Amino acid sequence: MTQLDPDKINVILATDCGSTTTKAILIEKVDGHFRQTYRGEAPTTVEEPAADVTVGVVNAVTEVGELAGRKFVGDDGKIIRPAMEHEGCDIYISTSSAGGGLQMMVAGVVKEMTAASAKRAALGAGAIVMDVIASNDKRLPHEQIQRIRELRPDMVLISGGTDGGTTTHVVQIAELIAPAKPQPRFGSEYRMPVIFAGNKDAAPLVEKTFDDSVELSIVDNLRPVLERENLGPARDAIHDLFLEHVMAHAPGYDKLISWTDAPIMPTPGAVGNILQTIAKLQGINAVGVDIGGATTDVFSVFDGTFNRTVSANLGMSYSISNVCAEATMPSILRWVHMDMDERELRNRVKNKMIRPTTIPQTLEALVFEQAVAREALRLAYQQHKEFATTLKGVQQQRTVGDTFSQQTGGQSIVNNMTLDLLVASGGVLSHAPRMHQTAAMLIDAFEPEGITTLAKDSIFMMPHLGVLAQVHAKAAMEVFERDCLVYLGTCVAPKGTGKPDKPCFTYRLQGDSVNESGQMTVGSVKLIPLGVGESAKLTVEPVKGFDCGNGPGKTVEREVRGGTVGVILDARGRPLIVTEHDREQVTRWIDELALYADCG
Repeated sequence: MTQLDPDKINVILATDCGSTTTKAILIEKVDGHFRQTYRGEAPTTVEEPAADVTVGVVNAVTEVGELAGRKFVGDDGKIIRPAMEHEGCDIYISTSSAGGGLQMMVAGVVKEMTAASAKRAALGAGAIVMDVIASNDKRLPHEQIQRIRELRPDMVLISGGTDGGTTTHVVQIAELIAPAKPQPRFGSEYRMPVIFAGNKDAAPLVEKTFDDSVELSIVDNLRPVLERENLGPARDAIHDLFLEHVMAHAPGYDKLISWTDAPIMPTPGAVGNILQTIAKLQGINAVGVDIGGATTDVFSVFDGTFNRTVSANLGMSYSISNVCAEATMPSILRWVHMDMDERELRNRVKNKMIRPTTIPQTLEALVFEQAVAREALRLAYQQHKEFATTLKGVQQQRTVGDTFSQQTGGQSIVNNMTLDLLVASGGVLSHAPRMHQTAAMLIDAFEPEGITTLAKDSIFMMPHLGVLAQVHAKAAMEVFERDCLVYLGTCVAPKGTGKPDKPCFTYRLQGDSVNESGQMTVGSVKLIPLGVGESAKLTVEPVKGFDCGNGPGKTVEREVRGGTVGVILDARGRPLIVTEHDREQVTRWIDELALYADCG
């Protein structure tokens, strides 16, 4: 990989090879600042007839070149470097989720402890976790072996035991996997990569268990002690092996690897990377969501701790029937303000599965799709909160009265009251006809508490920037702030419940373009326009029983930012309770937030 001086980087070319589309963007230094200038896309060509990922890359890059008036691909078919007057770039980087992305099997001794840590490491590296094998997962050994044989993972991660502890159970896990001989997805000459990240004393015994049909890597323990996770070394090993083994055997990737100036990253790993970078540099807590046709990814950073979950059965096309089954039709229809025939809706769901690329053609179809999206997001976030917990199996001392009672960890570290930034991406959120709809879907599904900034990824640029952050963090952050994020505005939502129409909070919003004050009653919402790039001073005085961040009934003063939507005052209470019978109320909320104005 080329080692470049960041000061000499002025033209950056980046691609993201998705399962269906390869997206290319150009980032250039304009007036001393990095800006995203042009983008292009082309069908991904990892499958037959092309069976060479670089064909799609060249097509997407050529489109960017035509728009920018630059030639990026030389006569030899390679990316031209370094940048000259009308051709080439200084660096070329890429991410990939083509061919189903990175698929892994993980194993640990105790499902809730070391196996959960292994799953966190794999998900954080951008993998889809196919299964978690543990000694206490309620399957008999022959059932576990059968399952390992059925799976065709790209790699296996084994964890278990704390350093210096017993080695028996860890070795038993290895002895389960070795004879099962899991087969990889790509290539017959391919040696299955196995990463061991468990008790260091067990490493020599694990080494003896496997023969040379696997490529064994031994890294530092994921849980060296029960109280601490050390996921970094395992994640790094996953990235390295993804590049060396998985990508090297996928059609055309060996060529692509030789072109890039930084290691190719799995797309979700890159998205997580940029979210962690922004949270660290700005000192904030952030949640990001990417809702697709088949899956929904949720990323969070709270107090520096990163988590990612993949809800593999929650999506807007291939998995839409799963959402309807899991959420139930009454839960979906509670967000709908017009009469709909349930039988017709079920047919619409089936049609969406058959024709996944169709988009709503009528207002009724749009309202229904966005109602489904709210439930898909709500369920995915619920799963994320259950997974992103404090470490289980750790004794925690509480108050003096509780000293003798043990408490195993496992509380969610996701705290909506301390959430500063909520970022949306994925078709149904990014391409909503009005950004007011995107903001409303986020608020209804995630139920942010206190004061939260809302934003969306403009053109799904976060994967490109996640790789760029590894090479040139300043450029990645400048583009993230200026071009990637479209700020929707700020949501103000006190936690607590009360009787409808009773006082909830008083507010005052003062800025260059706004000077407004008033009282919000329980069950109401209000939109105050505050434009992009504008900010205002907000003072919120909640009534007793409602908390906006400083405690029940305590005043909060904060500088809030505007956006394409503005400031949304939400006095509906938290938790948010909406039933099928609240149609009149839902209609009022929709009208107040002007969700479907100009969409009829």
